[in-house]
Amino acid sequence: MSRLDELIEKLCPDGVEMHELQELFTTRNGYTPSKSKCEFWENGTVPWFKMEDIRANGNILSDALQHVNECAVKGQLFPENSIIVATSATVGEHALITVPSLANQRFTYLMVKPEYEDRFMPKFLFYYCYKLDKYCLQNLNQSSFASVDMKKFAKFKFPVPPLEVQREIVHILDYFTLLTAELTAELTAELTARQKQYEYYRDKLLYFKELS
Repeated sequence: MSRLDELIEKLCPDGVEMHELQELFTTRNGYTPSKSKCEFWENGTVPWFKMEDIRANGNILSDALQHVNECAVKGQLFPENSIIVATSATVGEHALITVPSLANQRFTYLMVKPEYEDRFMPKFLFYYCYKLDKYCLQNLNQSSFASVDMKKFAKFKFPVPPLEVQREIVHILDYFTLLTAELTAELTAELTARQKQYEYYRDKLLYFKELS
């Protein structure tokens, strides 16, 4: 029996609570400060996330490719350890943001309500949001522009396992994430070497001396 199995058997043998997204999180849409106001974009210090950040730097982010000035912020920044979920356009992506931030309007921010903060590890919620991504793709509004049915979005359910169980799940998934990254790097290096080898032999085999 694995350590995770032992923890589940000990701490939650009868299952865990399930709560709807709307019970656990405060949600707000991201936004894009006006491009016509230069002062919003000059000397920016506030990370402003968009899909390109996920494409370039992965799903756990501490800085953005672009920044906005503090004068562009409406009210307060979204807090650290919020999760951004793509709910329009490129649906099926999310990221854990580890710093106070803004994001564009394609994202919905998930911010754990104060009464639940002590019951979750941010990384556990981050990993569980891969299931939310699939749910979003299965619950789109019927139109020419991809967008998630936000009424159904609000009803997606998250489990609330004991923190020890969350910690062990995060430990296991972190390990496999690291292993996958290492294997990908090795395979990329091997593929690059094989490509160079192929090009060498291709050029050698296809070389013919011209008759003089």
